[in-house]
Amino acid sequence: MSQYLLLLYSDPTGWSKLSPEQQRTGEAQYMSWGKKPFVVRGVRLALDDGKVMRAEGGELRTTDGPFTETKELLAGYYLIEAASYDEALQRSADHPHLQHGGIIEVRQTYGS
Repeated sequence: MSQYLLLLYSDPTGWSKLSPEQQRTGEAQYMSWGKKPFVVRGVRLALDDGKVMRAEGGELRTTDGPFTETKELLAGYYLIEAASYDEALQRSADHPHLQHGGIIEVRQTYGS
């Protein structure tokens, strides 16, 4: 069985627009989804902190981040098991992140 990384992107301002009750419901949905038998691991990332490193002209440059050219930021990830890309997509289709306006990028992993 192969492993696939689900990269969850979202607009960090979207969650703050939800009522406290909607936020609790959403968090419960994420927690429930993360307990599916094919999920190896899931991690939520801080959206308001981070660093970006780049090598430019032979010099290492570090800036505050995470900042991208789009409004979506990497918000977290799940590592799942699936027999193929098709199965990974099928298993991810009911992820609550999609219901909350997020984007999921699915990538196969290699190695251990």
